[in-house]
Amino acid sequence: MSYLNIPNALTTLRIVLIPVFVSALIYERYDYGLYVFVIAALSDFLDGMIARAKNQQTEIGKFLDPIADKFLLVTSFVLFAVYGLVPKWLTITVISRDIIIVTGWFILYFLTHKAKVEPSMLGKLANASQLILLAYILLRVNLQKNIFLLEEILIVTTALLTVVSGLQYIYKGLSLWHVTET
Repeated sequence: MSYLNIPNALTTLRIVLIPVFVSALIYERYDYGLYVFVIAALSDFLDGMIARAKNQQTEIGKFLDPIADKFLLVTSFVLFAVYGLVPKWLTITVISRDIIIVTGWFILYFLTHKAKVEPSMLGKLANASQLILLAYILLRVNLQKNIFLLEEILIVTTALLTVVSGLQYIYKGLSLWHVTET
């Protein structure tokens, strides 16, 4: 199977767009930031859909896709927190969850020499809520309209899904470790 396929190209595009996105935010071109973010988010959706539909899933794609997602989300949350667009506690929550998941994976791999982590539905929902919140905030900044209740609902929903999915990953990791110990 070739590693040069459309899904992997879309994942690579998402990684390449991150510095463009950062530049747009730093130079306060929130309109460009919104366009780039939407393109990156759509590429995330399309690469998985195409890979499954055309049976073009590759090992490099399985590795790069979540990394591209994390780079985009973590970069966005850090910048948004610095600019006061999202609460700092939410950024800490999002990044902490990812650090805990990655650290748990390394520990599990070190202890068991095998650690295949499958994304859970809650994890996918958490990532989706994070993307939706960030897109909403970029849209709000561009339109200069704030629907306060909607933003609060998105923040709380994102926080809850992030925390609950993090706890689920911890539980799954402990269960995998327990199974390999017995």
